Amino acid sequence: MKAIKIFSIIMLFFAANVSAQQISSADLQVTGLTCSMCSNATQKSLETLNFISSVKPDLNKNIFVLTFKKDANINLDLVRKKVQDAGFSVGGLTANFNFNQVKIDDKGQAVVDGNVYRFVNAKSKTLNGTVKASVVDKNFISGAAFKKQAATANSDAYASGTGLVNGKKMRIYHLVLS
Repeated sequence: MKAIKIFSIIMLFFAANVSAQQISSADLQVTGLTCSMCSNATQKSLETLNFISSVKPDLNKNIFVLTFKKDANINLDLVRKKVQDAGFSVGGLTANFNFNQVKIDDKGQAVVDGNVYRFVNAKSKTLNGTVKASVVDKNFISGAAFKKQAATANSDAYASGTGLVNGKKMRIYHLVLS
């Protein structure tokens, strides 16, 4: 009986981890767009990603509203790469994360579904529900903004975007809560 209870607790833990994080949508600012054909090229490039459900451009703000497929494995670096492949740059990416009791440690780090997030402006906090956060890594913000952020970032992984987590080299996304 005790073994069944322990097994049930372990299964609940893994079920909670699997569904703990999901990015539902994002506002992607693209720099360098000069015409509707530029916007169209970027939109077509983004639509090739299998985890994106829809791409809606706002030409007045040079923003693309991305909606992600439910339970899809979302790779923000691939979003950035698709924008660059179209010949443009990411000026900003703000996403809606759906967290389920995600604990940020005293260093501002949380590991969720294999993704490592370092929160620049949050430590020792639990995130629950929809949380808006901006990616402040290199090539997700302007060069000047990155330089300014690097001066205040207390993260050895900020410049490279990678670092050791539990002895394994991993991609670390640096986020600022809105």
